[in-house]
Amino acid sequence: MKQEELAECLQSNPDPLCENTFKCNLKKKFQCVSEGIAKPGTQTTVNEIYTELYITEGGTGEVNTEHEVRQIEMFSWKPNRPETKIRCEDIFKASTGRDKPIRTVLTKGVAGIGKTFLTQKFTLDWAEDKTNQDIQFIFPFPFKELNLLKDKKFSLVGLIHHFFTETKEAGICNFKKFKVVFIFDGLDECRLPLNFHITEILTDVTESTSVDVLLTNLIRGNLLHSAHIWITTQPAATNQIPAEYIDMVTEVRGFTDPKKEEYFRKRLRDKEEANTIISHIKTSRSLHIMCHIPIFCWITATVLESLLKNKQAGGKLPKTLTEMYIHFLVVQTKVKNVKYDGGAETDTLWSPENRKIIEALGKLAFEQLQKGNLIFYESDLTECGINVREASEYSGVFTQIFREERGLYQETVYCFVYLSVQEFLAALHVHLTFTNSGINLLEEEEETASVQTDKFSVRQFYQSAVDKSLKSPNGHLDMFLRFLLGLSLQTNQDLLQGLLIQKGISSQINKKTVQYVKERMNGTLSPEKCINLLHCLNELNDDSIVKEVQHQLSSGHLSKVNLSPAQWSALVFILLSSDAELDVFDLGKYSASEEALLQLLPVVKACKKAQ
Repeated sequence: MKQEELAECLQSNPDPLCENTFKCNLKKKFQCVSEGIAKPGTQTTVNEIYTELYITEGGTGEVNTEHEVRQIEMFSWKPNRPETKIRCEDIFKASTGRDKPIRTVLTKGVAGIGKTFLTQKFTLDWAEDKTNQDIQFIFPFPFKELNLLKDKKFSLVGLIHHFFTETKEAGICNFKKFKVVFIFDGLDECRLPLNFHITEILTDVTESTSVDVLLTNLIRGNLLHSAHIWITTQPAATNQIPAEYIDMVTEVRGFTDPKKEEYFRKRLRDKEEANTIISHIKTSRSLHIMCHIPIFCWITATVLESLLKNKQAGGKLPKTLTEMYIHFLVVQTKVKNVKYDGGAETDTLWSPENRKIIEALGKLAFEQLQKGNLIFYESDLTECGINVREASEYSGVFTQIFREERGLYQETVYCFVYLSVQEFLAALHVHLTFTNSGINLLEEEEETASVQTDKFSVRQFYQSAVDKSLKSPNGHLDMFLRFLLGLSLQTNQDLLQGLLIQKGISSQINKKTVQYVKERMNGTLSPEKCINLLHCLNELNDDSIVKEVQHQLSSGHLSKVNLSPAQWSALVFILLSSDAELDVFDLGKYSASEEALLQLLPVVKACKKAQ
């Protein structure tokens, strides 16, 4: 830009209609939502479906690398500390006792918990003149779109103009004159080299540089210090921004129990169906815990609504996560057959074409899960042997499983609708590869074996999966293991008949797997790992340990019994799963020993008082 043009631009007054045009465009972008759907279909307005999320103020930017389900379980177990709940619209408002104004907010939360939805609601309410009318501009920047500009150079003004052309058309270059909010959504998806320690210092908003340098200087306050910044991320990525540049940390915890019910009643017009689904979820601890996550509520509603309407599953609704996700895959495959292939619901489900798509998506899911990638670009697809045309077709026919999103520059980003969908498809891929060809993808060196004749190989396959999961320091294979073991059940394989070539796993092998899981639980494992193995036993339809402990509890003899490590874990699980408030915990009811105190420490931490 020439100096004369720059001077003229800086001195120009903004078009009085610019803010209205800007708001109208944001409303068009954010007023409708397609839950889990990548392309326009049956859309709902945000205001119609939005259910309040539980957001807390406080905490730190400390890294939490634990798997999302471990974190969501801790929320469901009623924290003992008093917490400050905040509303979406008050994200930049300082609470009582804060002297320093809030410039930068970091909001963390597990995958699917509603962080993106929250930023959309904040932006939409502003654009509809409902809240925060002291703000002149809100600029939402998804990191997955900023990634596409990795090799390009922009000034801060140029970056705003490229994403929000209304500001360029109005001749606005001096954003210091306005109250501005930048929203950077999905730090965990960022592939830009954000370096806050050696990055050059930049103070001129018209000077061009790489996008990562722009972002670091904006966050540090070197550029447009008057602006407010809101960053969302999964907990594991919080360390990418030094704590000194964050004024407040908030956390999205998802739905409280009453909000779960409110969501289902909004989502399902049929009151009887809604009541049936709510009652059913309460019967399964695994499903109930997962329903703190809004997108899992959507998956659950999608599956159960379909089963109830079509009177499928012989009146039996899924109680385990594996059953739920198999039904989800079946429902979406039937939608594809009818909507895109012009077939009938009674047509063969697993046609050669459908098998090819599922196998390709499963391979992508598994390989990217191992790398820790939740979003994929063309290069990622190519590495997995999928070309762009195929990926576009897959997202077009499996819109509620695999998403294709086009950014500002018509570049394409791909992702699975939710992390656990990726984990399920990854487990399905590993399972199909082993049962159909005898290859164990979990071994560092792949070895083929005959599944039909070599029972030892089958047993080793599941045991190696348990071992590999337990070696993970952050539990990133926890859900993958639950799904993989759940897929070993004949009842679940029956639902996938036609996708599997070989016969199912024998009940004897399942018993050996259950036995091995119990043996590992009686070793030296952390309470979190033991509790995940309890969930694995649930996927294998074995609740014997929990029943044993429940019997001892009801008989009043628990304090006289020497419990195994597995039974201690079951006791922790039972106590934390109880509907009763854990205000005061009396250790003497269970055992007054030092061992009991150590084993029940998670329960003690969840109580306001222990004695």
